[in-house]
Amino acid sequence: MASCRVCDLRVLVATVCGLLTAIVLGLGIWRIVISVETGTLTPTANTTIEFCRNGGTWENGRCVCPEEWRGWRCTIPYFCERSTSDDLTFARIPVGKYGSSQETCGENTLNVGYPIATRMCNISIYGKIVLENVTKGNCDENLKTLENKIDNMGAQLENISIETQILTSNVSKMTPENITSAARVVGQIFNTSRNASIEAKDTAVSTVSQLLSVSENVFQEVPGASPDDDAFTTLIQQMESYSLSLNNNSVVKPNVAVQTVLFSTKSTVLFSVKKGDSDSLISGSITVDTNVSNPNPDAETELQILLNTSKSNTTCGFIVYQNSKFFRSKIFKPKSNFSQKIISGKTGETKKDQRTSVEIVFNPRYDPKTFQIHSYACVYWNFIKKDWDTNGCHKRRGTDEFLYCHCNHTTNFAVLMSFEKKYKYPASLDILSNVGCALSITGLALTIVFQIVTRNVRKTSVTWVFVSLCTSMLIFNLLFVFGIENSNKNLVKRDNDTNKMDSDKNEIPTQDTVVISNPTCTVMAVLLHYFLLVTFTWTGISAAQLYFLLIRTMKPLPQHFIVFISLIGWGVPAIVVALTVGIIFCQNRNDPQWELEYRQEEICWLEVPDKKDLITSPFLWSFVLPVTIILINNIVIFIIIIVKVIWKNNRNLTSTKKVSSLKKILSMLSIAVVFGITWILAYLMLIDNDVIRTVFSYMFCLFNTTQGLQIFVLYTVRTKIFQDEASKVLKLLSLSTGRKKSLPSATSLRLRVRMYNMLRSFPALNEHFRLLEPSVITEETTLSESDQANPSI
Repeated sequence: MASCRVCDLRVLVATVCGLLTAIVLGLGIWRIVISVETGTLTPTANTTIEFCRNGGTWENGRCVCPEEWRGWRCTIPYFCERSTSDDLTFARIPVGKYGSSQETCGENTLNVGYPIATRMCNISIYGKIVLENVTKGNCDENLKTLENKIDNMGAQLENISIETQILTSNVSKMTPENITSAARVVGQIFNTSRNASIEAKDTAVSTVSQLLSVSENVFQEVPGASPDDDAFTTLIQQMESYSLSLNNNSVVKPNVAVQTVLFSTKSTVLFSVKKGDSDSLISGSITVDTNVSNPNPDAETELQILLNTSKSNTTCGFIVYQNSKFFRSKIFKPKSNFSQKIISGKTGETKKDQRTSVEIVFNPRYDPKTFQIHSYACVYWNFIKKDWDTNGCHKRRGTDEFLYCHCNHTTNFAVLMSFEKKYKYPASLDILSNVGCALSITGLALTIVFQIVTRNVRKTSVTWVFVSLCTSMLIFNLLFVFGIENSNKNLVKRDNDTNKMDSDKNEIPTQDTVVISNPTCTVMAVLLHYFLLVTFTWTGISAAQLYFLLIRTMKPLPQHFIVFISLIGWGVPAIVVALTVGIIFCQNRNDPQWELEYRQEEICWLEVPDKKDLITSPFLWSFVLPVTIILINNIVIFIIIIVKVIWKNNRNLTSTKKVSSLKKILSMLSIAVVFGITWILAYLMLIDNDVIRTVFSYMFCLFNTTQGLQIFVLYTVRTKIFQDEASKVLKLLSLSTGRKKSLPSATSLRLRVRMYNMLRSFPALNEHFRLLEPSVITEETTLSESDQANPSI
């Protein structure tokens, strides 16, 4: 009979748990159905990826193609195929660029590892893609020797220009010193006093384009220039002079375009840059119009500059730089890859004409779904300060999405923009998470109270480990429910147009991305990081302790075990978190947004990097790696306990085979819950399939948000002490309720007598109602070794 009562109680507990699980799963399914019906379920990115072919990306309603493809869907080839000439092999070359030979200079040369030759892929006057002749270089010349040779007035500038172009064709091998040397060389080639040939200057423009393709990180390491020797300043000034010498012609390379305009009467000149299918500049992307009174941008316009000259017989020169790498500002520090194009407008007059006016229109490339313009400034490059300046430039109010500037002089202009990311803050925790966390918090609180109240009948060490685990898990759940959301989501976003039309403040931003600081969210991320690591650390300690108790039963625990494990459980995670935050802060102390290197902006949790940055990310080393090591340790110990203890044949087992199997399964579940085995579902969420990932996400949410409830059921409700105490409490409640009731009437008394007689006639039902009375509960059958350990862990 006792066994039946125990089974009935377990069936009752299993039923309750099953109902709770069904409710949580039902809420999750209901949430998915509602999301699908209302159209709020986030679609995958496969649609745009499949539409834009060959690596194209969908931006602003169109495909932005890589440099080797063109067309609406990036399906038109824009490159020269692999080729071989003079025993030299060239890989695929994009149109407008030089390709390097796969053969490189030998070990005994100055240019070891650099390509032997280059050849250009170009478009003929008939619009056909053609490969130009191979140009071979000298393996015993490097950029440093060319820099020294360029000072010789009798040097062959055309040969030097070709050698420089070849040595800069492989941008991945460029060093900061190479960049400085190449800039000095091409600056002298553009110098009008050197009388370099047109071909030499044309090749030098290709070198400038190649330099602008070098990584921003390499440019940041270029040593600072002396006041009397600034290679970039000299290059920029000489490029301005070169822009006046092309006689109504243009030179267009992927990263730089130069145009000269001649006219004999007073006029205005409008120079426009179209967006095109890719970021690279092409011949058709620049246009020139004269006698235009005002800028006339359209949807395809990325940049326009209108020069209004006051004298006749004037030459105007224009230059467009793809980025601002030559303009090394100490005020404005770019942090992202936004296109900050620089445009130069210059007239051929010898003195500055104060009556010259310049109108500039910018329509920058960026994804409006992800970013919005926070502020911008109309600036020019001040050669004296060697930095951006706003003197003589101001914003002009517009009625469309373009950025307008007006300046009263000609030079190199830019619009320095700062962007604010449109973070997709998640909605409040969904019902599935709320219900699971609420159940876990309640279960963990009751478990902690129960463990403390009954500590006298338990082993001290086991109780301390278990209480520490439950406490850290309880605090983490509370922090997760009340602190995971970033309070920035409640801030009212400023209207983008308000910033654009603010013509009174022409202030230079310090960087191109703006983030609203939230120290509270950073502190919450630190606490969540710490307490989750603490929770995993205590699961590892629990696994080690259970191994000592069940596998090495004849050997005592080490001395000062409680002090030792406490230092590990609460101290080691603190060291990991402190080191992580300290290292990130030291590496980014000059960045006001350093905290976003540690946490996300969308939620107050650790920053999850892209796949390419995962190896060097703090998220991997300070969280994923420790958790993985602990989980592997727990799984190994879990398997050992299952094999050697739980499913080991025990001849002294007095229970039936069916009950014994049930107890073994419950014991396995009990250990798995404490060891955190269900966290392996997080790794299955990394599968690159939306359906599978969604399924494992809900499974992960279900099992881990209710982990506290599972601990309460398996480690508190199942214990005989809890059942006895619960019976006593129910009995006291029943007696106290009975005292408060008035004496029953005769009719009520007769009904109770009839009910009592009916219960007496059904022994099974009578036993069921008496199940919670301590007087009729008999002792359970002998448990296995693992089942004896479970109630006190």
